[in-house]
Amino acid sequence: MRPLIIAAALGLVAFHLALIFSGLVPNLVSRPLHLAFALPWILIAARQGLFSRVSGIILSVLGVGACLWVALSHNRLSDQYGFLEGDFQFAVAALLLVVVLEAARRAIGWPLPLVALLALLYGLFGQHIPGEFGHSGTPIASFLGTLTIAEGGIWGSLTGVSVNVVAIFVIFGAVLNAGEAGQGFMNIASAAAGRLKGGAAKVSVLSSALFGSISGSASANVASTGAITLPAMTRLGYPKRLAAAVEAVASSGGQIMPPLMGAGAFVMVELTGVPYTSIMAAALLPAILYFLAVWIGVNAYASHHDLAGLDAEDQPSGRDVVITSCFFLIPFTVLLVGMFWIRFTPQYSASMAILASFLLLFFNARGLGTLKESLARIERALVNSARQVSMIAAIIVCASIIIGVLSITGLGVKITSLILSGSGGLLWPSLFLTALACMVLGMEVPTTAAYVICVSVAGPALIQLGLEPLQAHLFVFWFALLSTITPPVCGAVFIAAGMINENWLKVALTAMALGIGLYIIPLAMIANPALIRLEGNPLGALLAAVQIGLGLSLISYAIIGFRNPVYRLLAGGAGLAIIFGSLFVT
Repeated sequence: MRPLIIAAALGLVAFHLALIFSGLVPNLVSRPLHLAFALPWILIAARQGLFSRVSGIILSVLGVGACLWVALSHNRLSDQYGFLEGDFQFAVAALLLVVVLEAARRAIGWPLPLVALLALLYGLFGQHIPGEFGHSGTPIASFLGTLTIAEGGIWGSLTGVSVNVVAIFVIFGAVLNAGEAGQGFMNIASAAAGRLKGGAAKVSVLSSALFGSISGSASANVASTGAITLPAMTRLGYPKRLAAAVEAVASSGGQIMPPLMGAGAFVMVELTGVPYTSIMAAALLPAILYFLAVWIGVNAYASHHDLAGLDAEDQPSGRDVVITSCFFLIPFTVLLVGMFWIRFTPQYSASMAILASFLLLFFNARGLGTLKESLARIERALVNSARQVSMIAAIIVCASIIIGVLSITGLGVKITSLILSGSGGLLWPSLFLTALACMVLGMEVPTTAAYVICVSVAGPALIQLGLEPLQAHLFVFWFALLSTITPPVCGAVFIAAGMINENWLKVALTAMALGIGLYIIPLAMIANPALIRLEGNPLGALLAAVQIGLGLSLISYAIIGFRNPVYRLLAGGAGLAIIFGSLFVT
């Protein structure tokens, strides 16, 4: 079984790397093959009971067969313009939709597939709904065909992002993490902050920011860096709720820290038409401000609880810091030089960085590793790549059903009109309605999926009210992340609290205080758009960052640092005035 798993993982990785160097491949070939490689990892490879395993094998065989048929028939299908012909094609269309829904359910649970199923039912029967929220009806052959044999549904542009860009960066992160890069992140964070007051918590903040920039997953970040930082904090006497909250909040920031941003950056490229490098530049200062607010909050807690720094024996030597940092600095240098200096495409630059990371798998902090150690790292890199690429594929292809139905039926335009009328045509009420929708949806589906769905229906309304497209998209993306630390469903908090055996609600309340930037910075992007214009107006962006950073510092101390209620009120009011005061100046 193990050789089969390794072979399947190697095939998936090789396919996505080959696409970078193979020139133009038709979308109705590359995108179905992407799903075909992903399905077995979702439907078969996961641990499950006998019935689930058998049904997974059957669905996987049928789903892979349907995907291969679409890829092999792409020339004929492109001439049908999304119109199904014959019972066989109807059967293939129905099978593909069922397999996609079930794969998403097994990957992330019921909520997203249920939303997609409701969208399908609306598309099929919405013409019977009276009033403005009904639609005129679409022939079933055209409706199902557009979703399954054309580029307007599950093979749409979002799936293209998953195939061509997200998969490559996910593979890069997996190969990087299979080596010594993770230890390098921990060592450089320990050297930079370990000796400071509250040093163990600050190491968690720095290491999570560094690790999260390539993992793009709050849960993975908590599980990996938390395995090291949580025991260190408890051993030094940190309150358990604080230790878990620091790890949850810092790890959540990985999804807003370039370059990966939990695949959100690449989806944003497709939806906005803004180049990837511009999105990285726009997202950088807000992400830094977020971690600055967490750092200040840790500092305030440290002053109250007399939190110690790391013991000398727990801090890495200078030699270890220099050597292990090379394991992530070299691949990152290759990536950045390729993108910003040589001007390769992001995916081509990432493929070069993957090669550099792969070569480093043969080395460790002591020099050349053993063959057994190197093979184990390669296996870990391949398997983790396949699992993560497949997970994202399941999410994005399922979300593409929803986007396809919104486009076919015109429901997205109707919801946009509802937002505009419900807010009275005013920007800030629309922002708060959108933020609430993002937070509610984000409680049950992954951040990227919540962002895609919310921005598809609310984004046009916000843009119509005067926001720049990138402003609207970053705003929605940040608020889709709120549910990682905000009750009642707060995934990062649950994991961190479980790892340290603390009451999750106590951890969540502390996390909300530490992560106050997650609630304020998206609003600050709207109040002061210069913050996200680092590429076009670097001086203005830096000045805006200083202003917002000062306001955030005061708000953090109002919540955590000061105990006198008068000081809290004054500091909080001053912080809000600094960030949002310009809105009230005529």
